[in-house]
Amino acid sequence: CNADEEAGEQAGEEAGEYAGEHAGSALTNGGLNLHSPVKRKLETEKDYVFDKRLRYSVRQNESNCRFRDIVVRKEEGFTHILLSSQTSDNNALTPEIMKEVRRALCNAATDDSKLLLLSAVGSVFCSGLDYSYLIGRLSSDRRKESTRIAEAIRDFVKAFIQFKKPIVVAINGPALGLGASILPLCDIVWASEKAWFQTPYATIRLTPAGCSSYTFPQILGVALANEMLFCGRKLTAQEACSRGLVSQVFWPTTFSQEVMLRVKEMASCSAVVLEESKCLVRSFLKSVLEEVNEKECVMLKQLWSSSKGLDSLFSYLQDKIYEV
Repeated sequence: CNADEEAGEQAGEEAGEYAGEHAGSALTNGGLNLHSPVKRKLETEKDYVFDKRLRYSVRQNESNCRFRDIVVRKEEGFTHILLSSQTSDNNALTPEIMKEVRRALCNAATDDSKLLLLSAVGSVFCSGLDYSYLIGRLSSDRRKESTRIAEAIRDFVKAFIQFKKPIVVAINGPALGLGASILPLCDIVWASEKAWFQTPYATIRLTPAGCSSYTFPQILGVALANEMLFCGRKLTAQEACSRGLVSQVFWPTTFSQEVMLRVKEMASCSAVVLEESKCLVRSFLKSVLEEVNEKECVMLKQLWSSSKGLDSLFSYLQDKIYEV
């Protein structure tokens, strides 16, 4: 790992707050689950839930790599990546942050973990691209920066497409833009009742990214996908669950416990079985998604390279930087 990338790691303490401190029932596919695993197992999980900081401080010393805007934790049977941006608001994505996520995915692909858990620190899962970053960079050198940023998005999305182990995503809060678009590229998506989803690309003068121009119509249906991509329609966690973007929704007070119990259960399965099962489910989609990703990023590059497209973007963003 690059020494310059190691120097900025400061996010460990925040990551320790990921687990909640309350117990309750879970919402499963929109219904109340009175037989939640939390009720049955929470007592035996207390050490895991409440000993986060100590466990992380030990693992910090074991790791050879440091990250500035994400936290990577090696747990028993799985790797846990947490978005914890120190350089952007609401876990927004810049090329540098996307590069860190790619590096963490690359490391997890070759370690002894059986699966990957992706979550976030704070009240927002991911607010998509950092649009203030876009304005600053594209204003300085339009052609060079449009190519660099579009390629960063392409490589970021490609890393998810090519990852061979199961990816579980825990959505604790709002997921917007690219933060929502990548979800169909993952294998299991669990959401807190507080989560919501929005991809207002046309509203903010952008074309779709993250393969959402293909995956959203496939999962949500053409009508709803068009509303999300063209009109910026917001989906609640329950709506996303009913339409197949999310598999289960949980109460916020027990969300992290529910996720951890299920991830640990998955991690007890055979690594070969998990990887081969994912291959069977997704292998025929891989080439399609890679082609869609390339086309979407070419379109973004063209949009940002043209004075008309850039002026349209700036006129919107300078007055209204996207907020969650």
